[in-house]
Amino acid sequence: MSHIIYIIIYNPAIAFAWCLEQLRALAVWAGLLPVVGDWAGATLAMVGMFTFCAVLVMGLVYGERKVAGHMQARLGPMRVGWHGLLQVIADTIKLIVKETFLPAGADKWIYRAAPYIVFTAGFLALIGIPMDRGVVPAHLNVGLLYVLAIGTPGVIGILMAGWSSANKYSLLGGMRSAAQMVSYAVPMILSILGVVMLAQSLDLQVIVEAQRIPYIVYQPVAFFIFLVAAVAETNRNPFDIPEAESELTAGFHTEYGGIRFAYFFLAEYVNMFVLSALAATLFLGGWRGPFLPGWIWYLAKTSFVLFLFMWFRWTFPRFRADQLMDIGWKLLTPLAFLNLLVTGLILVLR
Repeated sequence: MSHIIYIIIYNPAIAFAWCLEQLRALAVWAGLLPVVGDWAGATLAMVGMFTFCAVLVMGLVYGERKVAGHMQARLGPMRVGWHGLLQVIADTIKLIVKETFLPAGADKWIYRAAPYIVFTAGFLALIGIPMDRGVVPAHLNVGLLYVLAIGTPGVIGILMAGWSSANKYSLLGGMRSAAQMVSYAVPMILSILGVVMLAQSLDLQVIVEAQRIPYIVYQPVAFFIFLVAAVAETNRNPFDIPEAESELTAGFHTEYGGIRFAYFFLAEYVNMFVLSALAATLFLGGWRGPFLPGWIWYLAKTSFVLFLFMWFRWTFPRFRADQLMDIGWKLLTPLAFLNLLVTGLILVLR
């Protein structure tokens, strides 16, 4: 028993591969094609990932409430459960059982599809990020390209939500969000290219293996650009003008409630986790670290970046729309090009 626990903790890749092999063998024993076992394994992996996302978001919401509370000299949730631990459970139940509605002038099919498209984009990006050596739901030799590309439909989903709601505030929020996400995707991708040049690969596992010294040491400017752009990509303060409560009520999801709003909420925190995990993978060495199992290092580094997201949200005031665009196009993008040029010169001349 202790041997099995050791393998699960220190070699989760072996445990994961064993589970898939047992499902395949079970299908053969039942007289089914081996591919049935593969499909069963893939289905279980997807269900497991969705469960992981749901639990993860509840943990992040609770953690952010506590971080915000202590930053503002208060306690945060305290009444429902020990130190408020059951508050997120109560909120989840409320969102699930709450009645959904459809605005009178809404385009019903687009309105209904939008939250699921936004969530799916972040969920699919998560399956390409390695959590430990050999532990990745979908190992791709162009994993970095996949993670960056698969998030694109999220912008379309937000535009769909804003346009289909038949609400001017929602439409403005959707347009703001699309403009912001497209603008900050440029410096974010440019900042990542320096890491790709150093590792000579788009495989996220190869990039982690190449970091005997974390790339943040060689690419501190790129890490800063990536972090700022990631905060803007998730529409979080100080870049939350798409959801500016004082101007747009709630932005693109003003007309959403119940489980549909929950999917937007889920997508925000899943995207925040994806970008934090990507930052940990590209700049902080991913699962690499002494003594502890790799997945613990991965979660610790990702949690550090997540804390920075929360810290920024409860520290800085909201930018104006013109300031937000100036930072993206006039500061971060030129700085990212300069960093790329310097990195290239150093690689050529060394």
